Amino acid sequence: MSYTAKDYGKLIGMEGFSETLLKNHFTLYQGYVTNTNKVLDALAGMLQEGKTATPEYAELKRRLGWEFDGMRLHEYYFENLGGKGGIDRNGKLANKMAEDFGSYEAWEKDFKATGSMRGIGWAVLYQDTVSGRLINFWINEHDVAHPAGCNPILIMDVFEHAFMIDYGLKRPDYIEAFFKNIDWSAAEGRLG
Repeated sequence: MSYTAKDYGKLIGMEGFSETLLKNHFTLYQGYVTNTNKVLDALAGMLQEGKTATPEYAELKRRLGWEFDGMRLHEYYFENLGGKGGIDRNGKLANKMAEDFGSYEAWEKDFKATGSMRGIGWAVLYQDTVSGRLINFWINEHDVAHPAGCNPILIMDVFEHAFMIDYGLKRPDYIEAFFKNIDWSAAEGRLG
């Protein structure tokens, strides 16, 4: 079964995101989908040929996490964009944020601070599936530092490609634009 790139063209026209930026970002995402399929096909062929004890097989296995997570994180990211208006303050997600962070505002401050850290990567609100607790994490690379047993709730891409075309080095301005466009119903739908 091959993965197919999803169409996120509905996001064109979002406030604070130029068409050029979004189209470049969609192309990058499509590359992750293509490469995920290529790596999976190559690994299947090597398995069938009995080449699993080779350095090439090992390197492709390591590469799979980068490509697959790059694909999936972008899907989560695009799917939690396109919203209008703020979070439902009486909703399940806002109540859980208040429970775990003291208030929605405290959660937002922590999430924005996480996304503003120096470096490239992702700011991700995860829910620990064991305790139910919400925690904001910094993910350096697509395939590194994901907390085991946690479900991604809200994903913000903070690699340069997500904002440099429109904002240059002004990452905080991008983060404000991101917050204006969160589809909170998508994020809340991921909550366990």
